[in-house]
Amino acid sequence: MQTLRVALAQINTTVGDLAGNAARIIEAARRADAAGADLVAFPELALTGYPPEDLLVRAPFIEDATAALARLAVEAKGLPPLIVGCVEFDHQLYNAAAVLHDGRILGTYRKHFLPNYGVFDEYRYFQPGDEEPLFLIAGVEVGITICEDLWYPAGPTRDEALAGARLVVNINASPYHHGKTAVRERMVATRAADHTVAIAYVNQVGGQDELVFDGNSLVLGPDGELIARGASMAEDLVLADIPIGQVVQRQLHDARLRRERGTERPPAPTLVTAATREAGRTALPASSLEAPAEIAEAYQALVVGTRDYLHKSGFRDALVALSGGIDSAIVGAIAVDALGAEHVRGVSMPSRYSSEGSIADAQDLADRLGIELLALPIEAMHQATLDTLARPFASIFGNAAPGTAEENVQSRIRGLLMMALSNKGGSIVLTTGNKSEYACGYATLYGDMVGGFAVIKDVPKTLVYALANYRNTVSDVIPPNSITKPPSAELRPDQLDSDSLPPYEVLDPIIEAYVEDDRPLDAIVALGYEEPTVRRVIDMINRNEYKRRQSPPGVKITPRAFGRDRRLPLASKYRGY
Repeated sequence: MQTLRVALAQINTTVGDLAGNAARIIEAARRADAAGADLVAFPELALTGYPPEDLLVRAPFIEDATAALARLAVEAKGLPPLIVGCVEFDHQLYNAAAVLHDGRILGTYRKHFLPNYGVFDEYRYFQPGDEEPLFLIAGVEVGITICEDLWYPAGPTRDEALAGARLVVNINASPYHHGKTAVRERMVATRAADHTVAIAYVNQVGGQDELVFDGNSLVLGPDGELIARGASMAEDLVLADIPIGQVVQRQLHDARLRRERGTERPPAPTLVTAATREAGRTALPASSLEAPAEIAEAYQALVVGTRDYLHKSGFRDALVALSGGIDSAIVGAIAVDALGAEHVRGVSMPSRYSSEGSIADAQDLADRLGIELLALPIEAMHQATLDTLARPFASIFGNAAPGTAEENVQSRIRGLLMMALSNKGGSIVLTTGNKSEYACGYATLYGDMVGGFAVIKDVPKTLVYALANYRNTVSDVIPPNSITKPPSAELRPDQLDSDSLPPYEVLDPIIEAYVEDDRPLDAIVALGYEEPTVRRVIDMINRNEYKRRQSPPGVKITPRAFGRDRRLPLASKYRGY
């Protein structure tokens, strides 16, 4: 019974690195060739990197990308047929998949459904395709779709199956968010079973700006059963033998498929290669990878997103302000896991309100992580700043009691010192604020929000604790006291987060309901939360959009992150009640 050996190359591309991306494609294709693959598929826009954003409205970029594809086709001569995500310009710009073989571009498929929600802006750049060509590869009819096309039950996957496809290759740049892996796998399995066709789903991997692509490529049979799975959050070459005879047999038994196929004979598929390579080929072992645990995958997404943002932006070293609290502890651990201890330096900046326990916890963390901790007490600068401000504060505001302005001086001094160290040594500052704080504005603009990358800005506080506990199951790096003590900014005596915010186990579900689900006040109250608390949280979220707009980019790990994912006006009278 004939098998078609498919290789799915989930590679980590970089936007705009045409030569580097092409080199990754060729290297993976050669490894697939050595493994006896009949075809090799690469992610969506693999040659340009995804998402290229407004590079796509620059004519020189389109010309360079087109020339790079032609060179890639020549360089791939002698290798198995390649399906490569690329741009195609034909009076209009298309998000395309090119089939390369024998030194030529034999055909293309153009993406039909262009996502224009959340982080996606594809209608800003591309025209939708309307054709569904089939390709005859090693004697097997193969259809191609691109990412969003697969999410529609009545989309091109159905049409290609009806036209005679035995296998549909779906190339993707599908970003990660917490819990998405299982949802995506159920969807792909449903499409395979619904249309009685094998599906090879290849996904990009790695970080690009705020986005993280998780890989998790899949090969499924026409019954929706898993044949092979790719690694999570790592490059991988996924090899699978698709039993074409079983696909044909199942299609013959599918009365619905026979009934829906039209009486007109579909156009003949483009011949790519007529011969299979299975003669003498050693059978592949069964796929042994299991779906990743959600908490482990979320942690690894933060590591990959941090590593790739820094490396792709030209940074090798990072600075983290270590307060002894849970947020800076988890950021420090992620930074070390992403970059290596030799590339991370901690900075302790105690003030008059810093407890001895917090200072000791910061040192304990640094020791556990194996990083240097630079101690810069800020008392002298703090007092000098208060002395400088005393006269204007008194003359303008009278005898107003010390409050938030004086407290935030400490945070802004720390921001100044961190950025001075960054400027002097060329290291990037990793900020330590979480999504709960950013949502409510419980962060100091030009203070603890200062930095180049906000690692956990999309991580709710309750998830921060879960991630810390998970990380300590791998190795014991986060001090227990940082996890168990009540969280505090330590900007005034005996300060606790709970003085300014509802308990995080109450706050985080309200933020999720309002920010991610867009539920109104009464619907959130109906979930069991007190109306004054919900109203207060909504007010804080609405009031602090201007702060969030000025924050550094950070890793997106929830279904709806602040920034490019959730976009609201800065000046607005609407309050969401």
